[in-house]
Amino acid sequence: MKKLMVSGAGLVLIALAFLAFNLFASLSLTGARLDLTEQKLYTISSGTRQILAELEQPVELNFFYSDAASKDLPALRTYAKRVEEMLKAYQREAGDRLKLNIIDPVPFSADEDKAAEFGLQGIPLRQGGDSIYFGLAGKNAEGQTQVIPFFALDQEEFLEYELSRLLQSLAKPERPVVGVLSGLQINGGFDMQARQPTPPWMVMEEIRQLFQLERLKADVDLIPERVSVLLLVHPKNLPQQTLYAIDQFVLRGGKLLAFVDPFSEADTQAEMPGEMMLDKSSDLEPLFKAWGLRLVPDQVLGDGAYAMSVSMGQDQRPVRHAAWLSLPKGALDADDISTAALESLTVASAGMLEPLEGAKTRFIPLIQSSQYAMPFDVKRFAMLQNPEELIRELQPSGARYSIAARIDGPAPSAYPDGIEGRKDGLKQADNINVIVVADTDLLSDRMWVQVQDFFGQRIPQPWADNAGFAINALDNLAGSEALISVRSRGRFSRPFEVVESIQREAEARFREKEQTLQARLAETEQKLAALQRSDDPSKALELTPEQQTTLRQFLQEKLKIRKELREVRYQLNADIEALGGTLKFVNIALMPLLLTLGVLALWLWRRRKHG
Repeated sequence: MKKLMVSGAGLVLIALAFLAFNLFASLSLTGARLDLTEQKLYTISSGTRQILAELEQPVELNFFYSDAASKDLPALRTYAKRVEEMLKAYQREAGDRLKLNIIDPVPFSADEDKAAEFGLQGIPLRQGGDSIYFGLAGKNAEGQTQVIPFFALDQEEFLEYELSRLLQSLAKPERPVVGVLSGLQINGGFDMQARQPTPPWMVMEEIRQLFQLERLKADVDLIPERVSVLLLVHPKNLPQQTLYAIDQFVLRGGKLLAFVDPFSEADTQAEMPGEMMLDKSSDLEPLFKAWGLRLVPDQVLGDGAYAMSVSMGQDQRPVRHAAWLSLPKGALDADDISTAALESLTVASAGMLEPLEGAKTRFIPLIQSSQYAMPFDVKRFAMLQNPEELIRELQPSGARYSIAARIDGPAPSAYPDGIEGRKDGLKQADNINVIVVADTDLLSDRMWVQVQDFFGQRIPQPWADNAGFAINALDNLAGSEALISVRSRGRFSRPFEVVESIQREAEARFREKEQTLQARLAETEQKLAALQRSDDPSKALELTPEQQTTLRQFLQEKLKIRKELREVRYQLNADIEALGGTLKFVNIALMPLLLTLGVLALWLWRRRKHG
């Protein structure tokens, strides 16, 4: 009896201790978090922590989420919960420098007006129904705003990147400076053959809207400090002083986006009427070697799987061009912010990039060929008349070739001893950030956009994502090292496959019943129309006994089918609620009960062992 009294008192003490711990935790450990998710989805990265630590002025974030209106959208609610938790993690890390407001903009409210003022997009659930808001608006101390109009569910991997990018844009709202050095007339020029001026390439018009551009001369010997990203397009025969300036710019932390080419079809300056075709290639060989990669010399990529169909002129059938490639989503890196959201890219006579053996840098392919590819000698393209010949000659190697790559990591200077007159430069860098693309033609208008003139205004109609790729790459590189380090994360959502199966089956039955109702309704209306035909207009609206009988039958049938539809919907909800009740019982009652029984069994076993 005494043992039982002691054991009962012990259980009471355990219960009191449990309650005391929960009370202590609720009051003292409110900020403690333990992230047990597979990909640490609720743990912000070191890059984000650095961005938050560098906030000099307070930032206000307004998270607009239509909680009540989205009650029937489990996937969106799950993602919204993750966004909210991530924002709260940002707030805990930043402290007073970050204010978070969570707003449910119900219809016709001041909050909905506020969301509209920020430019957020309300997505209508159904025609004439309420709209759902699921976006973020940020404001800095100077009143400048940045918004994420709507959190797309298919971009969940880049949630942290988009949030951190928005914060950095508010902390440093000035437009980044992009230095442009090009061997092509991308900013407009003069066509010698047509003897008329040419407009700027449309890609440069798109870039100019987002960045501050600064043109650099081909013989520049120092990249200005204000330049955040250096854009090189077809850098042909650059003098040593310019190569050294690029080298030092990258080593001191400058970002580089370089478009090189073994055979630039956009290089019309290398085509002189009545003369031999001059060299149309560009490379940064000494710099690439120091950075751990190379452009395969004198080779053009051909690909049988991605070959484009090109027109051969009037009254001639189109042919496939093995060196003009339409690259689908599968050819693009799904984990890199510069390519993940793109659908297709087009390139022409592109080259191939390779990592060098023993390089200390990372070589991350961004754009790749298919396995049905092979290199062609660049001389093959100087006098190519019929592109179909390339398809006949194609013998796939089975390898995938890199057309574009991201290079990062430690790198030495390409000129460790400096150059004449400049011996005191940087010798190495702990980390460089460079994106190299082995094609320049993808930037030209003919490879991605149709431009229409509308009352003197050039209106682009893109059919490929070439400009989007260039802008994404510049936007990513223009961020700080901290932002660039924030890569894609995993997806939070884990689908309830059983629930989804129940929904699909019930919806299929519902659609079938609905179609039956519509068919019967149409048939009855036809019968009514036939019965109401009369030669006497004055009796057109009078219902005959036969019509009244048919109408009553229709109403009874309509009520019967509607009742069946309600039964289907009720059964759908009942099945899901039953499954939900089972899951709740397992999580809330069964598992704790099993743990309690296990603890009691262990306690009894120990008592008997020591008794």
